[in-house]
This record gives sequence, structure tokens and C-alpha cells, in this order.
Amino acid sequence: MAAGILVGAAALLVAAAVPAHGGTPGGGDLVVGKESRFAPVSKFAPSEAVTYDTKKVPVTARIVVAQWRNDHGMTIRLKVKGLQPHRTYGSHVHTKPCGTKPDDSGPHYQNRVDPKQPSVDPKYANPHNEVWLDFTTDADGDASVSSKHHWWFRAGEARSVVIHDHKTHTGAGHAGMAGDRLGCLTVPFKHAAR
Repeated sequence: MAAGILVGAAALLVAAAVPAHGGTPGGGDLVVGKESRFAPVSKFAPSEAVTYDTKKVPVTARIVVAQWRNDHGMTIRLKVKGLQPHRTYGSHVHTKPCGTKPDDSGPHYQNRVDPKQPSVDPKYANPHNEVWLDFTTDADGDASVSSKHHWWFRAGEARSVVIHDHKTHTGAGHAGMAGDRLGCLTVPFKHAAR
């Protein structure tokens, strides 16, 4: 019975993240859809969605990430439910899967890779060259945001979405920084418009 309720809730969350017509508001085809409930970090019972701070990303919270193919590239959409209400979080696509430690997910994915890492140069660390999904939750701790790009991920180089402690900075010397990594979802992003 409980498993049926959880599956039903997951289906409703995914349905809410995916428009009824099957594409993005600008058109396109869904190529990846990933939904999960956050779980505490555990080496014995690994989860695809982990929380590193159970106060700011509660274990009851849920996340959906979707990737669409469109005429000129892709759109990534993030939807969360049950985070802290009326709070701004940073969020980005990262290069590695989630792990037991917050830094396991690697740096932000960059279309043009900054030769100097960690990247804090606004020429590379910006919402056009990276996938930034910053959001502010409503009174229920829910939010939805999308990011459209005229490029695709390289094979195997985009593997997760990380939720950070605050809005992403844009200035030189700290561009792309958004504080502690609070939660992470491993996502099997596609690398070609197939």
C-alpha cells in the first residue's frame, strides 16, 4: 500500500514537471526525466538523490529534473517540493554523479571549459556557458525553473544536479559560486540530439 502511494506521488510530481503536450513551452521532446525523494547520505543504502543538510533539504523533499531536445539545443527543467519555504537556493548541473561527500559531484558542467579550475571567471562561469537553475521556493517549499541552451552536453560529462545554499554569484573572482552543496540528484543526461 505505501509503495503504491509513493509511486502515485512520484507520477504526479513528474507529470507536474512535464507539460501536458509532452514538450517545453517553446516546443521539443522529452529525452530524460528523473524523479527522486532526498535521502540521507549512506554507504549502505545509496540513493540517487542525497541531502547533505537535512534542515535545508529535508529527507521528505522531492526533486524532478527533465531534459528536452528542441530545434536549437536543449532545455533543462528542475522542480522541487518540500524544501524550506520562501528561500532562495542556487542550483547547477555538475560533471560527476552524487556521492557520499558533497564535492563528489565535481565542478559545474561548462560548454566551453575554463582552463583554470576552479572556475570563477565570468567569461566561463555564467548562465549561458553553464546550466544555472537558481530558484526561490513558495510558501510550501516548492519551486520550478528551467534553463534553455543552444548546445548539448558532451558524452559522460554532465551527471548530476546540485542544490546550493544561496543564489549564484556573477562577479569576477567568485562567479558561479553559490555556497555549500546541500543536496544532489544523479541524472543520466543525454549528450546528443537523438
